Amino acid sequence: MSTMTEASPDAQDENPPAAAAPRPHPTWWVKLIAFAACLLTLWHIGASFLWIAPYSALREIPTQETLAGYMLPMFGQSWSVFAPEPINGDYHFNVRAVIEKDGEEVETGWVSATDVELSMIRYNLFPPRAGIQSSEVASGQMGAFNKLNDQQQAVVALDFADDGWEDWMVRSFDELEGDNPSTEAYMAEEHLSTAYATQVAYAIWGADAVIKVQYRVSRQNVVPYAERNDPGAQRPDPTFSTTGWRSPIEEEGQSRENFANTFRSQFERTQP
Repeated sequence: MSTMTEASPDAQDENPPAAAAPRPHPTWWVKLIAFAACLLTLWHIGASFLWIAPYSALREIPTQETLAGYMLPMFGQSWSVFAPEPINGDYHFNVRAVIEKDGEEVETGWVSATDVELSMIRYNLFPPRAGIQSSEVASGQMGAFNKLNDQQQAVVALDFADDGWEDWMVRSFDELEGDNPSTEAYMAEEHLSTAYATQVAYAIWGADAVIKVQYRVSRQNVVPYAERNDPGAQRPDPTFSTTGWRSPIEEEGQSRENFANTFRSQFERTQP
């Protein structure tokens, strides 16, 4: 008969488990990267909050231009699809230009940049961000335009087609009599809209040919909710923000070639 022997406690202690190796401390560059990532995250959250929230003095801390430059075009967003004030209308951004052709200045017809962009996302399971740029630009411009008084809107309707025209427009606002609303927010939208119209014009008619551009923003409401079941109901007429001719402007770092490669190819697909 076999016998079993128990190991003594002393025998079990002869080979104690090895002590765990101490964890190395993060190096300075790892801490620096983590700190920078935290700062970037805080800035992004704060900027997104200011962009989504109703306008207030807090938006002027980073300045409206700085905020718009960061949020657009990649991070722009709107929660107005939800109640109590859901989106109830469509924005359109149209562009035309005066171009040099055979030694003469020729005025082109209007091109709907919005229709071109929407064709990128219609029936597309993976819609590109480029498909909503003009709608966002149009929304911002008309929102700022509607806050101007009649005198200021009349200034916007004038032609500013010389170099330094933005300073000229600001001086024109300043010369108005009476207590007028601030135009700082509008000028930021005016700059963005003209820069976008410039790229559209360059993409379609060529940068060397374009002399000046004009954009037209419109908004058309949907059929009123109370008339939704009326077969003969018609959408209300669109409203417009009236703007004059502008000298082309570009943002530093913009690529005419990249914009044209995307926009022009899509524009050609939409032509009959």
